[in-house]
Amino acid sequence: MTTEPATPARRPPPDALAPVAEALGYLGLLPFLGALRGVGLLPGHGQRALAQQLALAYGAGILSFVGAVHWGLALGRWGWSTGVALGSVLPSEVAPAALLVGGQRGLALLVAGFGLFWIYEHRRLGERLPPDYLRLRRTLSVAVCALLALTMILSDSMGLA
Repeated sequence: MTTEPATPARRPPPDALAPVAEALGYLGLLPFLGALRGVGLLPGHGQRALAQQLALAYGAGILSFVGAVHWGLALGRWGWSTGVALGSVLPSEVAPAALLVGGQRGLALLVAGFGLFWIYEHRRLGERLPPDYLRLRRTLSVAVCALLALTMILSDSMGLA
């Protein structure tokens, strides 16, 4: 009986994203798609308004989440600087402001928040963040901004504030 030598498990490079993280990132777009669909297709004004509120609430949660990633990096690897502190806290300040403003203006504030945070990550922190992370964040940020903007435009055409 011969035994084959065990092959070592292949590990991704240290900066590579785990496939499950990438999959969860893309699955996180589904509530945005559902809200957009609801604003456009639900029969009643109240139902469409609820779908718009879903886009606002979920968008606010996700915007806070991306800031929290940087909070964790500051605690663990980077240390604190004014830029890192602001970058980790400002998303969680913009998110509730968007909820308070509500409606189309709140959606616009979320689009601005996601867009500006993406610019901050890529321009100010691009050298410090893994390329796979930046690629995923770029793709998800563009998708989220587009979906929220479409929800805002559709909200207007459906008579929502």
